[in-house]
Amino acid sequence: MEIANIVGTHGLRGDLKVRLKSGNPDLLLSLKKICLRLPTGEILNLDISRQVLHKGQVLLHLRGYDSIEQAEQIVGSQVLLAEHLLPTLNDDEYYWGQLEGLQVVDRTRGKIGQLQDLISTAAHDTYVVKGRLGEVLIPAVHQFVLDIDLEAGIMQVDLPAGLIQEEQ
Repeated sequence: MEIANIVGTHGLRGDLKVRLKSGNPDLLLSLKKICLRLPTGEILNLDISRQVLHKGQVLLHLRGYDSIEQAEQIVGSQVLLAEHLLPTLNDDEYYWGQLEGLQVVDRTRGKIGQLQDLISTAAHDTYVVKGRLGEVLIPAVHQFVLDIDLEAGIMQVDLPAGLIQEEQ
């Protein structure tokens, strides 16, 4: 399951900036090995030689990637982790890999699109839904997200007036 992305380099010695899809960075700080899916689709299993939390992001140093030139080759990669290695979540919590692609249905408007992306902010996550109403940003809070049914592949929402562009 995708848990993070390699979003850039840090310094000249091959450190990588990692942005979590959501959740606690402690998960990445405790790993000894990492699995990456490169933008080309190739899968690499690599040893982590160092990881630290720096300004809200995790910095990783991977064994064998000791220069900025080497590290730049894997920027854009997805960080993958087997589901059985993920911490157990509460009943109302989900990993991004479980949510991506869900059909989003509004209480009054019906189907509005498919869950395409997640934006993490300090306040709360925001879901990016793309569909018949264009791109809709939905705060990932109980006030708007009524129910998530993973088996049916549906997220039920109740969007306030004015959230969708055409209604303003």
